[in-house]
Amino acid sequence: MHGDGRQETGGGRTRVRAIPVLGRPPWLLPLLLILLGVAVNLLTPNRLFVGAPFAAAVLFTASLWTLRGTVYTVVAVLTTEVVLLLTSGPPADEVVVRMATNATVALLALVINQVLARSDVDLASARRVAEAVQLAVLPVPPGRVGDLRIAVRYEAAQAHARIGGDLYGAQRTPHGLRMMVGDVRGKGLGAVGTVTVLLGAFREAAETEEDLVAVADRVEHALLRRAAQLQTGPGRSEEFATAVFAEAPADAPGSLRLVNRGHPPPVLLTGEGEVRLLEPDADAYALPLGLGGLAGAPGSGRTGPVAFPPGSLLLLHTDGLTEARNAAGVFYDLAEGLREQRFSEPAALLDHLLAEVGAHTGRHRGDDMALLAVMRDPGPPETPGGLGTPARR
Repeated sequence: MHGDGRQETGGGRTRVRAIPVLGRPPWLLPLLLILLGVAVNLLTPNRLFVGAPFAAAVLFTASLWTLRGTVYTVVAVLTTEVVLLLTSGPPADEVVVRMATNATVALLALVINQVLARSDVDLASARRVAEAVQLAVLPVPPGRVGDLRIAVRYEAAQAHARIGGDLYGAQRTPHGLRMMVGDVRGKGLGAVGTVTVLLGAFREAAETEEDLVAVADRVEHALLRRAAQLQTGPGRSEEFATAVFAEAPADAPGSLRLVNRGHPPPVLLTGEGEVRLLEPDADAYALPLGLGGLAGAPGSGRTGPVAFPPGSLLLLHTDGLTEARNAAGVFYDLAEGLREQRFSEPAALLDHLLAEVGAHTGRHRGDDMALLAVMRDPGPPETPGGLGTPARR
């Protein structure tokens, strides 16, 4: 999981909220503000007292650090102010007024700290729920199936989100290893509901259907059924999804079969560093799932068969990868990012792409991104027959 500005230390929890421009450790900025307040007051006439740096130190600490750290800062600030006021010799009533004001600010800081601490607890709980939902909807596939190694990544565009409208699935079946990556129209809980329907249909169809096109048709039928259930008024439902299906067939080791339903084409990286976009056959282009009925003679979306020799990598992805833009609005060039690259495992490929996209966009992406990569081992398969028992993770 990505860092969330929280650290665990041996003796207990140290909370440091993620505000990059302020840096760490958390006591550094309050200390600098206290020293600034001391310097300013020593350089000004005795009749003037500048308390703004001290108030800022207390409030920053309340928003950045723990309750204990806030109490320490409050004590340090009040002690420093008392010393400065007594040495400057102002009237006693002025000292009382200033200390009452500072005590009020300190009390407010303690209240702010506890409110933020409670919000941290609520946010952590929401994250745990989101992670549980992700594991339930998008379980991590086995790391190995026979001589095939698999890796997946999911990156949600919304801060602190774990799942959206993108999806992936990989399943060992009697017909071979079958995979799916898709992108549902829309966002939020409605999109997550559609994701569960599509993945459920895929898992069932992948196990029973002999032909990969039939698998895609079954998934589309499930989507149309959901759209009909959601239809509450006149007109056609707008429920649809793009998807690409891939199969490493048990009856033809060393090859791939693909069906593309309006989705960005998969990418094949050969052992020699060649990058190939696997577009559907010229007469086989198909509309996205849920829209197939709009075409008079819908295509199958079939691509292949495609050679998948040892050492090759297949990448399935959603358009969050290829439509990632930089500050100038330029899309990320996937082919250029993979040119002459060599990867020893599929996870290394996905980590490379996430780093590249992050650098290209400045970590500000506008869409979710699902990635699935499968690699055929350079050496002979570990299990005779091509497909073995998934390795323990």
